[in-house]
Amino acid sequence: NEIVTEVPEPQEIPNNITPNRGVEIKFDKVTFGYKPERPVLHEISFEVSSGETIALVGPTGAGKSTLASLLLRFCDPSKGQIFINGIDIQKTALDNLRAQISIVPQDAFLLPLSVSDNIAYGCPGANQKQILDAAIAANAHEFIIKLPKGYDSILGERGATLSGGQKQRLSIARALVRNSPLVILDEPTSALDIETETQLLEALKVLAKGRTTIIIAHRLSTIRNADRIIVLNQGRVEEVGRHEDLIANRGLYEQLYKLQHGNADEKVPI
Repeated sequence: NEIVTEVPEPQEIPNNITPNRGVEIKFDKVTFGYKPERPVLHEISFEVSSGETIALVGPTGAGKSTLASLLLRFCDPSKGQIFINGIDIQKTALDNLRAQISIVPQDAFLLPLSVSDNIAYGCPGANQKQILDAAIAANAHEFIIKLPKGYDSILGERGATLSGGQKQRLSIARALVRNSPLVILDEPTSALDIETETQLLEALKVLAKGRTTIIIAHRLSTIRNADRIIVLNQGRVEEVGRHEDLIANRGLYEQLYKLQHGNADEKVPI
């Protein structure tokens, strides 16, 4: 009965986003609540330029992942608008909108298929060279060739036969093969140890190059080099700036940084 009564996705209006200049994003006074009477986002406004890397940080429940869900139109704002390349995404065909976006989630979703099939999942027409190039760029090639059948090795359900770092590198390779102009990284290193995180950050730099990138992060070492950091608190934008500027502001970002790293003035390797 729940399936039968489920509300379908929003109706598509056949306008297309053309990423001829990359992807530019604008949130204009966006308000949203999973229950209309209890908004979790309050008049959120910010812009992201083509090729820019921004980070969304803040306490648990601040609304970071909700912003990503709105951008993908898993849900729509109750007030305000979201634009990609000047087009209101509610007036865009869903298939076209989502074709512009690749996601690297916190928990990489892998299927019980071969390594090659998993990498090519977001781009079924990818050839072996594209798969190989993506794996090398994502720092995944070295561990893949050590598997029993290399790229033809069948993975366990949800990648159960791989470590967390290996799964994430396959997820990055998948995003590279997909080659979308906008990338969303949702807590990509939160479950990894420091050594694995360092390796993964190198792969993330390759993925972000030339693309508009949104990083959702609790672990602040992931986003120190972002072009801008947007600090959310209780569904509102509290601070915006680069890492050094936000530390100097002595606001919420500095408090979060101190919780993770102690003295905010210390140089922390990334």
